[in-house]
Amino acid sequence: MPVSDHTDAESWLRLALIPGLGSATLRKLLAEFGSPERVLAARGADLGTRVDGEVRTQIMAGGNAADAQNTLGWLEEPANHLVTLADPEYPQLLLQTADPPPLFYVKGQLELLNRPSLAVVGSRNASAQGIASAEEFARNLSDAGITIVSGLALGIDAAAHRGGLAGAARSIAIVGTGLDIVYPARNRDLAHELAAKGALMSEFPLGTPAIGSNFPRRNRVISGISRGCLVVEAALESGSLITARFANEQGREVFALPGSIHSPLAKGCHALIKQGAKLVDSASDILEELHLASTMPAARELSPDLDPEAAQLLERMGYEPCDLDTLCARLDAGPDRLAALLLKLELQGLVECLPGGRYQRAR
Repeated sequence: MPVSDHTDAESWLRLALIPGLGSATLRKLLAEFGSPERVLAARGADLGTRVDGEVRTQIMAGGNAADAQNTLGWLEEPANHLVTLADPEYPQLLLQTADPPPLFYVKGQLELLNRPSLAVVGSRNASAQGIASAEEFARNLSDAGITIVSGLALGIDAAAHRGGLAGAARSIAIVGTGLDIVYPARNRDLAHELAAKGALMSEFPLGTPAIGSNFPRRNRVISGISRGCLVVEAALESGSLITARFANEQGREVFALPGSIHSPLAKGCHALIKQGAKLVDSASDILEELHLASTMPAARELSPDLDPEAAQLLERMGYEPCDLDTLCARLDAGPDRLAALLLKLELQGLVECLPGGRYQRAR
């Protein structure tokens, strides 16, 4: 672990794990006294009114020794780390933000924490098209040397992590629970892959459950550790817009993927674009805006085994949602034949079936 020795880690943990001691107050104490050891050695008169009575009592009693010992046991595992404000491994971009966490619990590859990175976030209830776009953008950006940062949620977050892990620069998950808990449980396998090939980070102590207020708070870290934030599908009330707002406040670039004017999941992205976010339709747009050299692979072509009739259907469909009757009129074909072609294209991931019997091209 990055802290210099076992004693340093224990001092940080004894202090940071005191119930009721918030990160802002902890940073002030560290700035004034210089180290956790000196804070823990301070007398009541030295602490004065900087902390309330209960916290002051716990500091003078040596901090939270029991929880510190439990976490030290967790740190014995090779992939587990404690990264504090005093460590060079601490994400340097976060130090430029208004509320950097005093320490992080990390599982995985520490070297990723200070590599160029991009936050990719979006709806938990994403469409198949949104998931495909997030994964493709993330993989292309990862292959171009950008580590993908997201929040391990279902939908766009999970797709972004998969794409990042499939590329060269991997992926980091900033989570809203303790690192001994995987939330949501459906992403357990993905979390294990991130721990093995990328990294998981949390400012929350081990054992912290999924508390609603922690997730907006972790969003400031998702944006703060990154050079920019890409939003892929977001409703107007989406939590992803909170991440975008943090990114804007932190001076990061905000990017948004446009979508259909008929899709509720595009309205959040369109609102961001109206507010000044940069509209992007390729990963190269992001690399150019961030002044990074593009090593993007060539755009993928349609499946080579796509028959002419299916290719014609895709061309006539366009990119807006449409129903079966409209497609029948555009192709002058019967509904049975079109239904068979649509099923084939859907299985290939080229067409998405929407509610209400409508269809939309996925790529």
